[in-house]
Amino acid sequence: MRKRIIALLAAATLTMGLLVGCGGSAGKTETETTSAKAPAGELEVITVAASTTPHAEILAQAAPILKEQGYDLQVTVFEDYVQPNMVVDTGDMDANYFQHINYLNSFNEENGTKLAIAENGKIHYEPFGIYPGKKATLDELADGDAIAIPNDTTNEARALLLLQQEGLITLKEGAGITATVNDVAENPKNLELVEVEAAQVPKQLPSVAFGVINGNYALEAGLNVKNDALAIEAADGDAIQQYVNVIAVKEGNEASEKIVALTNALKSETIVNYINDTYEGAVVPYAGE
Repeated sequence: MRKRIIALLAAATLTMGLLVGCGGSAGKTETETTSAKAPAGELEVITVAASTTPHAEILAQAAPILKEQGYDLQVTVFEDYVQPNMVVDTGDMDANYFQHINYLNSFNEENGTKLAIAENGKIHYEPFGIYPGKKATLDELADGDAIAIPNDTTNEARALLLLQQEGLITLKEGAGITATVNDVAENPKNLELVEVEAAQVPKQLPSVAFGVINGNYALEAGLNVKNDALAIEAADGDAIQQYVNVIAVKEGNEASEKIVALTNALKSETIVNYINDTYEGAVVPYAGE
């Protein structure tokens, strides 16, 4: 599947600048132009900050749709989760596409930014899954086994909710999407919850019984949610509603003409079909408003 995605990206007409960060919040970057920019002509430019998988890949498929409508979609890829929000908040870029609602809300609160979800801007979600490590099935789970989970505020709660969904732990009443390991009320098998940076969870699989992995990091690790995940988030669960990936813009620009064109393109049948055919359940188009 990875080869197929790469081939599709190479064939796309999107002009993409690749901004490679050092990761984390340091945000040191270098800019590399991957192809010559299309002549401006009458096209109005839309600039979007994105992560590579699946966001930039999906945007590549939307570029031809937008070009027909008079827009030149220019995407810059970031490796960290700070700069994409900062460049939108400062007005340096029009929008970003890399984060879910809960992260956006937390980022605004912690950094004083004024970012908002674009009109019709809920695009997709990436189901969390429990993946096998040293153990092949959940039935093999033994007393004291280790399970790797993300350590960041938003994704840790999501992982814990999935473990609770599968009956492995019980959280304190009301913990919900703010849960941490301190909110585990019952742990009948005395599971060791190993907190690591989200992108590192797949790398922990050889040393733990199971890992709870974000959809995008599962993709990058070559894991297939349909074939490899032992359990995934229920589509109608409360967590999904908080973890829809969105187009974020600076407050006041939610319904600007070019942003509406962008979100409409990403919600089009062409993009919905692309997501379903390409990611095989690891990325799911959001059907709500």
